[in-house]
Amino acid sequence: MKCPFCDFVDTKVIDSRLGKEGNNIRRRRECVECGRRFTTYERVEETLPLVVKKDGRREAFDRLKIIGGMQRACEKRPVSIATIEKAVDRLELMMQESGEKEVDSSRIGAAVMEALHGIDEVAYVRFASVYRQFKDINEFMAELKDLLARGENKGDSEGGR
Repeated sequence: MKCPFCDFVDTKVIDSRLGKEGNNIRRRRECVECGRRFTTYERVEETLPLVVKKDGRREAFDRLKIIGGMQRACEKRPVSIATIEKAVDRLELMMQESGEKEVDSSRIGAAVMEALHGIDEVAYVRFASVYRQFKDINEFMAELKDLLARGENKGDSEGGR
């Protein structure tokens, strides 16, 4: 493993532990050259479908890209990175279990919006405004009205608060 500080290619593992969720291994490493320590994570490489973009291009499913988009939507909101990572874990699992070789980016975007709707409604609106590329304020307001209506229906199903 290459050292992120001095680029030396020889490091030694000091400690290995199973990750919190049990789906990765956390390793503390020390560079043989500069002596600095850093952490790496090892996880199973799973087969995920290719993402078909709107313009027809195909690219690999990128977990970090989805996490980044969700983090931007949740900026300055009371949403932890652990909550975002769990949502992306569920999305990844859904993609793997589908067994499909390719999936439209629109399906991934819709799944992210659905996850954000359950996590934080402000983050949901932020993501939706970028993802859906509202053409004017009327489209944006229609989405907000839909969100409010769903919230009212949710309250009715929970005993009408």
